Amino acid sequence: MRVMKRVFKTGMILLAAAALLSGCSGKNGKEETASAEPAQVLYPVAIDGKEILVGETTVQTLLDQGMNVTVSEMTEDKQINQYEIDPEAELEPNTYYTGGSIWVTDSIFAHISLVTDEKAVRMGDAVIARLEFSLVSGEESELKRIAFNGVPVSEMSREKAGEMFPDFSGDDYMWLQKGEDYEYFMSFDPTDHMLSSFSLEKEYDVDWSSEE
Repeated sequence: MRVMKRVFKTGMILLAAAALLSGCSGKNGKEETASAEPAQVLYPVAIDGKEILVGETTVQTLLDQGMNVTVSEMTEDKQINQYEIDPEAELEPNTYYTGGSIWVTDSIFAHISLVTDEKAVRMGDAVIARLEFSLVSGEESELKRIAFNGVPVSEMSREKAGEMFPDFSGDDYMWLQKGEDYEYFMSFDPTDHMLSSFSLEKEYDVDWSSEE
């Protein structure tokens, strides 16, 4: 339990600087009007038909669905130690934890980050705050097991992404949206223009000044 807690807290520290940079942009002081952008949509991800909603789904839900969830740490000699997640480990309040993974196959997995609110919780009750898939090493049969907003990622081309998410912005290789609630990012292979990675993140007002 102690090792897993340390792993997550190390990841939190590494992400702190980036989070502060991305979260410090101020508003221009103008009041929002009726012409303001509409509320963002929460798009689901599914693994083998089991849905994950960033900002809502808990670690315990993943475990109850039979998913393989682990945490990892890098040793001083640059080796990765991996452990099965301990749902009973206690997480501190108002804290962002990284270092988790959901394994689909031996080569396809999603990095996950967890968040806690104003109360300490068991890890199983922590909410998935961020989900990131790298798809470059996956076979088509493996990629069919993962769906983004109901579409298998094996079928997600840059053209199809533009049709599905017309309010996103980007170019031929990236398609993204960053709002007050959610941030979505998709990248595409420059040769065949198929989805090569994607991430979803729920924005949280987290206290990054928490002590270790």
